[in-house]
Amino acid sequence: MSNKFFSQGRWTEAIAQYQKLLEIQLCDADVYCNLSYCYRQLNLLEEYFQTLQQGIKLYPQEGRLHFSLIIDLRRNGRIQEAILSAENAANCLPNDYTFQLLKYLTVPSIYQNKEEINFYRQRFSQGLQDLIQQTYLKTTEDQQSALAGIGRLTNFYLSYQAQNDIDLQRQYGKLVHEIMAANYPQWIVPLSMPKLEPNNKIRIGYASHYLHSYSGTLWLTGWLHYCDRQNFEIYCYYTGNEPDPVTQQFQNYSDVFHHIPYNLSAVCEQIIADKLHILVFPEIGMNPQTMQMAGLRLAPVQCTAWGHPVTTGLPTIDYFLSSELMEPENAQEHYSEKLIRLPNIGVSYPKPYIPPVIKTRSDFGLGDDAVIYLCCQAPFKYLPQYDFIFPEIARRLPQAKFVFLRGSLLEPRLKRAFAAVGFNTEDYCVFLNIPERLDYLMINLLSDVYLDTFTWSGGNTTLEAIACNLPIVTCPGEFMRGRHSDSFLKMLGVTDTIAENETEYIEIAVKLGLDPSWRGTIAERISQNHDRLFDDKACVQGLEAFYKEVCSKH
Repeated sequence: MSNKFFSQGRWTEAIAQYQKLLEIQLCDADVYCNLSYCYRQLNLLEEYFQTLQQGIKLYPQEGRLHFSLIIDLRRNGRIQEAILSAENAANCLPNDYTFQLLKYLTVPSIYQNKEEINFYRQRFSQGLQDLIQQTYLKTTEDQQSALAGIGRLTNFYLSYQAQNDIDLQRQYGKLVHEIMAANYPQWIVPLSMPKLEPNNKIRIGYASHYLHSYSGTLWLTGWLHYCDRQNFEIYCYYTGNEPDPVTQQFQNYSDVFHHIPYNLSAVCEQIIADKLHILVFPEIGMNPQTMQMAGLRLAPVQCTAWGHPVTTGLPTIDYFLSSELMEPENAQEHYSEKLIRLPNIGVSYPKPYIPPVIKTRSDFGLGDDAVIYLCCQAPFKYLPQYDFIFPEIARRLPQAKFVFLRGSLLEPRLKRAFAAVGFNTEDYCVFLNIPERLDYLMINLLSDVYLDTFTWSGGNTTLEAIACNLPIVTCPGEFMRGRHSDSFLKMLGVTDTIAENETEYIEIAVKLGLDPSWRGTIAERISQNHDRLFDDKACVQGLEAFYKEVCSKH
C-alpha cells in the first residue's frame, strides 16, 4: 500500500502507511529512502532529515542515504551538519570516493558573514591537498570508485566566493583528468586535425547535459541558428534526458543530433567516431558527467564557453569562448584556457517572447503604492557583505518592497541587516515562490526596478528583465561572472544605471524608486534598443572566424 501511494505521488498517504510499517517490522533501506522522499516532496525538512538519519543508523553502508543527507543539508544552509555527515559517511564507507570528495571539498551554498568565506576557502584549499595526496588509482577498484565519485559531484559552489579560482581549479582539473586517464587511457591521446578538402565543412560538436530550456545553454541556440551552413556542419550531443521545445530547436539547428542520456562511454565513442574538428562544451562545472567528458581528449581542439562562467582548470580544454564586453583587461589571469574574446556579449541570445500583462500586483499580494525592487537571483549569488544595501535603500525610500523569488534561505541574514538599522524585514522583504514561467514574467512586468547581484550578476534573468523593459541597477565586478548585466546595458547604450561602487548603486536604486518619470525614460530607451542586444549576428561571425583560424593553425 505504501509503495502504491508512493508511485502515484500521494505523499501524505504514503507517509502514513510507511510509518505504520516501521512500527510493526524492521524495514529495509528502500523504505527509508522512499519515506524521506515523501517528506522532501512536502517540504517537511526536519522529518526528511530525521528519516535519513534513522536509516543511516540501521544501514550505515547505504551510500544513497548518506549522499541525500549531505547534499540537502548543504543546500538548506546547514553546513556544519553537512560536513559532520560527510565525515561520518567517509568513516562508514572508506572506499567510496564520493564521500572523500564531500568530506574534503564541501563548502556552503550561502554564507552567514564575510569571515566564513575566507574560513571555508582555506578549508577547501587544504582539503583539496589532502584529497589529492590520498587519491590512489593503482587498482581497478580504486579507479572505478574515483570515477563514480567525480561522476556525482562538481565543485560548483567554490566560484561563488568571488575570488580568482584559477589555482584551485587547475589542481582540481588535473585530478579529474588523472582519474579519467586511469579509467579511459585510450581517450587521452592527442588527436590530429582531420584534413579539410576544398569542399569539406568544418565539423563542430556541442556536448551538454542541458540541451533543453536551461539558463546555462539557452543562449547557444543563437550560435546554431545563425551558423554559416556553407562552411560548418553542426553535431549536437544531448547527454541529459529532459527534452522539451528547446531540445527540438537544438535538433532542428543540428546537421546531426545524438541523444545519449546518462551513458558516458557511449557518448564519448560517438564523438570520437564523428571525427570532429572542434568540440565545444557550452558549460563545464554544473554537471558531473560533462566534467568527466571534458577531462578526456575527444577532439583535436576542445573549448568551453560562459554557460558556467568560470575557468575549468582542465588540461584538456584549450580555449574559453568569452565576450569582449564582459572581460576586464587582465582577464587571461583568470583562465587556465586561452581566452577568446568574441564580439559584443559573445552570444546571440534569442529575444524572449513576453506576454501581455494579464495579472495585477494584488495577485501576488503586493500593493500598488509600493516601489517594487525585483531580487530574483539564486540565493548563493548574494554575499553577506552586500546585505546592508537593502535596508539602506529602505531607509531612504519607506515604500520600498524587495521581492525575492528564491531567497528564503537569506531570511535570517536579511533580518540581521534590517535590525541593524532598527527595521523589520517583514515590512520590506517579500519571499515568493514562482514556479510557473508566466508568473515569473508577470513579476518582471509588474516590478519597478531590477536589483542585480554583486560579484556574480544575472545572465538569463537580466536578459529577460531587459525584454520586459525593467530598469537594471548593476555594479560590474572583478571577474567576467560579475559583469554580464554591465555588458548587456552597454550593448543597449543604456548605461545610466551602471554603478561604480556600492554607494552609487544605492543612489541609483533610490533615484529610480523616487523618480517615476526617470524610471519611465530608462524603460523606454531599453525598449527602443532591444535589437542591439538580442539575436546579435556579429558574435557568430567572430566565433566562426575563430573556428576557421584554429582549424588552419592546427
